[in-house]
Amino acid sequence: MNDELHVAVGVVIDEHRRILIARRAAHLHQGNLWEFPGGKVEPGETVQQALVRELEEELDIRVGDAAPLLTVRHDYGDRRVLLDVWWTGRFEGQPRGLQGQEWRWVAPAELDSFEFPAANVPILNAVKQLLVAGESLSATS
Repeated sequence: MNDELHVAVGVVIDEHRRILIARRAAHLHQGNLWEFPGGKVEPGETVQQALVRELEEELDIRVGDAAPLLTVRHDYGDRRVLLDVWWTGRFEGQPRGLQGQEWRWVAPAELDSFEFPAANVPILNAVKQLLVAGESLSATS
């Protein structure tokens, strides 16, 4: 089995409390499913550095604040992943799919209308619980 893939994941929230999601390219692992944006943590990078880099490379947004939300380990059978998930409540720029990916802002209640990889289920549950509970989404460290 392959080594565990360490991924920085951003739960990006806009001023209307909508969540940014993107569709994985068809040729990728778990292709055509929706996900929270992010990507692989490179050697020598912190999770926060990877998150900032990935969101800029994928969506042309610059993270202002980010705070840890949860970590998720999942084994797909053909790949093991460690998702380091961070709230991102402040950012600059307007998202655009720099890699040709579809993306959209969705209300928390709409998340169940999209198909996500199995590893994202704990993230979906945490996001819905926090948004329904009305907790602050601003990332202040």
